[in-house]
Amino acid sequence: MEYIVEKIGMSRTIEVPSIPVTLVRVIDTKVCEIDENKRAIVAYSKNKQMNKAIAGQQKKYNLPKEFNSFMTLSVANEEVGDLDLSPLNEAKKLKTTFKTKGRGFSGVVKRWNFGGGPDSHGSRFHRRVGSIGNAEWPGRVMKGKKMPGHYGNVTVSVKNEIVSFDSETKVLALKGAVPGANGALGKIRIIK
Repeated sequence: MEYIVEKIGMSRTIEVPSIPVTLVRVIDTKVCEIDENKRAIVAYSKNKQMNKAIAGQQKKYNLPKEFNSFMTLSVANEEVGDLDLSPLNEAKKLKTTFKTKGRGFSGVVKRWNFGGGPDSHGSRFHRRVGSIGNAEWPGRVMKGKKMPGHYGNVTVSVKNEIVSFDSETKVLALKGAVPGANGALGKIRIIK
């Protein structure tokens, strides 16, 4: 079973020793259509601009205006309507998928943890890449060389244990960290 979640932030449990947890909230989702393999088209609310394609989907599935994004998920529902959250009560482990924080164009010190050069005595080599090529052979920069470039904003999946699930507020406490910024939307999948 899969669910769309919003990352709230990190906290810890009160018990001794305390466990670091990430809090995620299962967002309101409507099941619009289910096929024979338990794959369903679901609608959820997202900050996005309205267009004719979204309006047509809302009219087709008789949805209110706030449900303006659509996704295909594997669900526990037998019929269309509200998403069934009961599998989360017995679940022990999840696979959590989010986009990491984007850091834009970054140098090698930030992106790859390069050490850099000395800070003083006129070295003129502080946070730079250094030598990247060879002499006569092979006469090119090898593929996969660690260099400056775009850092972050990639999809990452991690496995987490469920510490607790509050069915009223739809908040899950997951053991450990989850990638992405607070407020980001992601996906969880029950694996046990």
